[in-house]
Amino acid sequence: MDIGLNLSKSKELFEEAKKYLVKGVNSPVRYFRPHPFFVDYAKDCYLFDVDGNRYIDYCLAYGPMVLGHGNSYVIKKVMEQLERGTLYGCPTEKEIILAKEIVKRVPSAEIVRFVNSGTEATMSAIRLARGITGRKKIVKFDGAYHGAHDYVLVKSGSGALTHGVPNSPGIPEETTRNTILVPLNDEDALRKVIKENKDEISCVIMEPVMGNIGCIPPKDGYLEFVREITEEWDILLIFDEVITGFRLAPGGAQEYYGVIPDLTTLGKILGGGFPIGALVGREDLMEHLSPSGPVYQAGTFNGNPISITAGIATLEQLDEDFYRKTFRSAEKIYKFIGECAEKRNIPHCVNGVGSMFQIYFTDGQVLDYESAKRSNIEMFNRYFYGLLKRGVFIPPSQFECCFTSVKHEGEVIEETLRAIEEVFKKFQ
Repeated sequence: MDIGLNLSKSKELFEEAKKYLVKGVNSPVRYFRPHPFFVDYAKDCYLFDVDGNRYIDYCLAYGPMVLGHGNSYVIKKVMEQLERGTLYGCPTEKEIILAKEIVKRVPSAEIVRFVNSGTEATMSAIRLARGITGRKKIVKFDGAYHGAHDYVLVKSGSGALTHGVPNSPGIPEETTRNTILVPLNDEDALRKVIKENKDEISCVIMEPVMGNIGCIPPKDGYLEFVREITEEWDILLIFDEVITGFRLAPGGAQEYYGVIPDLTTLGKILGGGFPIGALVGREDLMEHLSPSGPVYQAGTFNGNPISITAGIATLEQLDEDFYRKTFRSAEKIYKFIGECAEKRNIPHCVNGVGSMFQIYFTDGQVLDYESAKRSNIEMFNRYFYGLLKRGVFIPPSQFECCFTSVKHEGEVIEETLRAIEEVFKKFQ
């Protein structure tokens, strides 16, 4: 496949990488045909590959880089910390500083436990919910991604209301027997599942905005419904805000929508480009974690001083101007995408919330996993490669989300819009 770019050195590196890395990559979503480009360096809203190509980046490492690449303040603070050591295995004052900042911003946060990734955070949240309630079953939403651990790597079986089956070889069916799937934005489905399993469900875990199936926001009133029904049946509600945390508002989606869960998982933006995760929640729940309580969670790199330092430096810069800029640029782009598709009578649905957006090449609204799956993947691939050829990089999957950073403004946006229009002209 010729995508119209000189990628000769990237091709050489990919052939070499395949000898030592699985399919030449370290995460499946980084692979696309015929091979990914290899990054040399990044700055602001741009990626530069080893062949000298420049791309406007709307992937942003799948969300974390809200300040753009190479933020000078974050780098300065991290360099200062590097001189003081990279890992201690002992508490630091900076852990308190970042935890206090989270508690100040995130409505559900009274106590914080730092971990190393969003996957660890959601895994620990589910374990905590089970430990507190003494119940085994969890409810998740069809198509939602909560990390690569066994309990949540499931898809629906014969129907959306049945127990899930493993979505990956290597996960025993008995591991996911207690994971129940329901479609997003369907009140009746969730109500039915809870009534049928009310004494066995420990928690409902959800992304307030689904960001790993493109971008699917909740219907008006749906989050309020989920909060009400979980409280009614004494089931813990976990918001997975690994993507939405600090992106949609200082306090994340729960502040943006005004719905407060019992527990929240955080990651991505929280680390300012370094690995981190956090589990936060009410004090009466969090005190069940070891060493206060019996639910075990531990990690050598928990509270790593480099990630903590980068997190503090990042949150310090997320002011009102940040949200205004990132929301404005994303809205301008996703409205323009819709206009271009509409002008050419291309079936489409464009979803956008704050600085998150995605297009689906399908008729009708995209409100859940099933409607997202109806999207024309071939058309999306044409869209992706067309933009790539014109120096605009979006995630190479229909089922990922595009993001804007504070560096996406002015001529960057105009160049992006020109590229989008040129791509849609080729659809005719």
